Amino acid sequence: MDSKRILVVDDHAAARESVADVLRHAGYEVRCASSAREALGLLSKSEYHVIITDLQMPGMDGLEFIRQIQQRRLLSQIIMVTAHATIASAVEAMRYGAFDYLEKPFNATRLEELVGRAVERGRLLAPEESKHTSGTSKSDDQLGLVGNSRAMQALRASIRQVAPTDETVLIVGESGTGKELVARALHRLSRRNAGKLVSLNCPALSPQLTESELFGHRRGAYTGADDDRVGRFEMADKGTILLDEITEIDLPLQAKLLRVLQERTFERVGCSQSRTADVRILASTNRDLQQEVASARFRQDLYYRLAVVPLLLPPLREREGDVHMLTDYFLERAANRLQRPQCEMEQDARRLFADYHWPGNVRELENIVTRACVLNEGQPISAVEMQPWLEQPEFVTETSGSPLPVGVTLEEMERQMIVATLERFGGHRARTAEALGIGVRTLSGKLRGYGYAPHAKEFGLAPSVRQNSPNESANSAGFRTKQSA
Repeated sequence: MDSKRILVVDDHAAARESVADVLRHAGYEVRCASSAREALGLLSKSEYHVIITDLQMPGMDGLEFIRQIQQRRLLSQIIMVTAHATIASAVEAMRYGAFDYLEKPFNATRLEELVGRAVERGRLLAPEESKHTSGTSKSDDQLGLVGNSRAMQALRASIRQVAPTDETVLIVGESGTGKELVARALHRLSRRNAGKLVSLNCPALSPQLTESELFGHRRGAYTGADDDRVGRFEMADKGTILLDEITEIDLPLQAKLLRVLQERTFERVGCSQSRTADVRILASTNRDLQQEVASARFRQDLYYRLAVVPLLLPPLREREGDVHMLTDYFLERAANRLQRPQCEMEQDARRLFADYHWPGNVRELENIVTRACVLNEGQPISAVEMQPWLEQPEFVTETSGSPLPVGVTLEEMERQMIVATLERFGGHRARTAEALGIGVRTLSGKLRGYGYAPHAKEFGLAPSVRQNSPNESANSAGFRTKQSA
């Protein structure tokens, strides 16, 4: 391993030398100090990857020592050594920026494990670490946060600042901006990175199944519950849980989730026994939560609990210059996956990418670059190849200035819009819901009301409304249906 410098600070000579011996045997370069003042003098001359300090020391104690380190903006990871009676002070030290604490007595294995995690976290956080060829630091590359625009630099700085805390984070951004990647970065740079990052895609399940997935259930709690089940909160114990697209959770379940955030307790479905949840909560959404609250679709108290630290992800169109960097990054990844030489892109294709507004954001860019590489036959990728894939779909086929027909209700107009959009996306409900700005369950509920089967792929006029919705009205409004196409 590369030599990592460790500073051990303790006024008891036997204690600090014991720690130093263990770490030297593990391959670290170790320096010792008998007081915080002496340690600050050493820190003014040399850099240390990890600082291990006792809490109780004469003169300057461990807490004041940590404050001094923070004021000097040193990047060292700090581990506090404490007795059982002073654990509360150790937790306070973590609020000031300590990475973790060791409770006396501790064994060599625990010490080596914690120092190893601290070194890894320091490596990921180091802003001046060796650079990626495109200008992004290796740590950012490993976390998937590629880009050097001002917006991305600000986002990475916020992640570094927020990650070490245990505060709830609300990740807000359009679809495809990388909300899950940000969640992974927050977990990997946190003190909980030895635990699991467990995620739940909220729109994918019914309300009953969502509750069971979150909190678990007892055997016989409902039809099909044949065995006891551990929920996501229990799976994420000592780690992090990501509630992806949290606006899709129904209001009754939002109330139960609020209790978990407030009291850190929950019950499995069909069981009255309370369980504790030592979990950091991250939530993501592509919606304006304040607007959802104003529309009574989301609880205001839950919003305030989630938005302790909001992180706003910039859309790709606002990340000046990042399109080229991301393009090169995805070209390299595609070449590695396909085990082929890296594809080249002509300048006209790069100009096309730079001028495009990327409604699907980074996910759309990655898909298109990957598709181009898969289909490439050895020639540089040109704008002519890319252009058809970048054209925007027309959700509504307009007639030549025809006015909307008189007498068509708003409900009927909404139905025709939903049907037309579904047809445009070939029956893909998630993409349709995203285009219409509604949830998948909301879309499915409306389709059931129109008389469509749950997995229908043909979306002409539904049998239940066909006789009440003449073709003339649909055509004159400019909406394509199966019957009129």
